[in-house]
Amino acid sequence: MSEYSYPDPWWLSGQLSRRRFLELTGLAALIVAGCGGQAEEAKGPGVPKTKFIKPSTKLSGDLRILMWSHFVPSHDKWFDPFAKDWGKRYGVNVTVDHIDTATVPTRVSAEIAAGKGHDLIQHIAPLPQFEPSVVDMSDVTEEAVKRYGKQLEICNKSSLNPTTRKFFAYSPGWVPDPGDYRKSKWKKAGFPDGPKSWDDLLKGGAEIKQKQKLALGIGLSQEIDSNMAMRALMYSYGASEQDATENVTINSPETVAAVEYMTKLFKQAMTDEVFAWNAASNNQGLISGELSYILNSISGYRTSQMANPDVAGDTAFVSALKGPKTALVTSHVMYNWITPKYSKSVDAAKEFLLHYTENFAQATANSQLYDFPAWSDRAPKLDEWLDKDPYKSRPADLLAVLKDATNWSTNVGHPGPSSAAIGEVFGTFVIPNMFAAAARGKKSPQEAVADAEGQMKAIFEKWKKRGLIGGGSA
Repeated sequence: MSEYSYPDPWWLSGQLSRRRFLELTGLAALIVAGCGGQAEEAKGPGVPKTKFIKPSTKLSGDLRILMWSHFVPSHDKWFDPFAKDWGKRYGVNVTVDHIDTATVPTRVSAEIAAGKGHDLIQHIAPLPQFEPSVVDMSDVTEEAVKRYGKQLEICNKSSLNPTTRKFFAYSPGWVPDPGDYRKSKWKKAGFPDGPKSWDDLLKGGAEIKQKQKLALGIGLSQEIDSNMAMRALMYSYGASEQDATENVTINSPETVAAVEYMTKLFKQAMTDEVFAWNAASNNQGLISGELSYILNSISGYRTSQMANPDVAGDTAFVSALKGPKTALVTSHVMYNWITPKYSKSVDAAKEFLLHYTENFAQATANSQLYDFPAWSDRAPKLDEWLDKDPYKSRPADLLAVLKDATNWSTNVGHPGPSSAAIGEVFGTFVIPNMFAAAARGKKSPQEAVADAEGQMKAIFEKWKKRGLIGGGSA
């Protein structure tokens, strides 16, 4: 449980009322999501029609799918009938349930403990800690590689355990994590092209907060976006949780420097509400016009195009901010699909994943360019779409910054893999808690880092004893 309290989001008590905010975002969801029905082909140019490849074995029975409620609702409007149409063709009764992304890991734990539940589960971050209880996805990944070539490294390292040589999940896609900034606000602060470095973010963010009364929106809370943002900062400072062979390396001068920086950034450019952040907070703050910068995918921007066009027209994107060592972000979303060992529909689950991968261009288009493929040829028009957004960005090439996102994106656990130990560190929020403790003044940066190291060593040793990682606490 969190030690923090969770007040109403701060922007709802400012210029935009709670009722008006809900009206705006609710209207946008209705506009984007529509009202269900038959599977629809995306309207973007060059989106192929659904291709069906006959399964290698005869299928029957039920396939129960559990996944998050996508931040771009048009994806789910497409996905649910897409999955059911596949099932009807091959004799499988497919059902799809959507839940809040924050509740997926606990739901996985509960279903595994009960020995029953969904056959195929999707999460937006790696789930290596469940490896002992899930089906090895090596054969699915190998088949996809056979069909489409080499898997993107960021997805491979987020689904493969190099110690056991098992794929604890199947990873067919991911989502870049650019910086979303308000052009007019940053121009007034002397940064017409937005911040390019973490130093720019501190200098410009502090001035915007002081003179324009808009704060930065980077979470320091127990939720996924805070987990991702704090790792981006660490990696750009040359810090890491582990080395390439899975040994704990958190207690370093680079980590301390990153924590010292975030303490300054919080005090000069942010507000206490970031300690109460949830996965929707940065989106909501951008849409309402109350944040100058967020580290996030394009989902908030997509909603603002309909809910608050003035904000959408004033939003632009930058790639990973440069730190003292490099410029890296973690993938905003890293899709992990798992099948628990209790499932009686393993064959159907794996065949559906291959069908989904075959048609991933539809996932990209129906998510309005949110979902990127692990195999580039699965969305061959992606660069073209980013150069000329089919979903009415102005200017049309607003999203072109994402074309080289693989060059500035990495996996959770960099420079090592997303191991079972990293999965537990991620799931227990060790890293954002470390940064928050220093930012709140409860611990010095050195103390916060040392405490995180103690927690991580215990976690790593536990998983090493179970034979699921190759390093440890050394």
